[in-house]
Amino acid sequence: MRTEDAIIRPLLRIQDVAARGALYGLAAVPLLGVASLFVGDHHDRGTFLGVVGLLAAFIAVMGILLGLFFWWTCGGDIRRCRDWHTVTGQAGPITVAAPVLLRVGVLALVLLPGAFGLHFLVEGAEYGSWLYGS
Repeated sequence: MRTEDAIIRPLLRIQDVAARGALYGLAAVPLLGVASLFVGDHHDRGTFLGVVGLLAAFIAVMGILLGLFFWWTCGGDIRRCRDWHTVTGQAGPITVAAPVLLRVGVLALVLLPGAFGLHFLVEGAEYGSWLYGS
């Protein structure tokens, strides 16, 4: 449903944005596992997964904090990415950035334990197994 100012209704809610971010994070964990199989060396594979985990931790903290702060500053005027054409003024892009940052932050928060879990799985794998690498 669209209003006279062309903003898609109903407006986004925090719990819906966070739920979709968690769903994206759950989908990203198996993709990370498959991507790690393309790193052949055992040490490099463990390092790759550890670095992805640390990067996910940083993105989760920054994304969630900035997303919630922007959400608070917008005062309820939160817009979807497809509402970009309705943004006016200098502070307008924050209304689109708030849900994007929150969704990416929650995605990274879900990816974080997955990356470290895969890291410990690779480190504990037996020598010569497909999970161990070369």
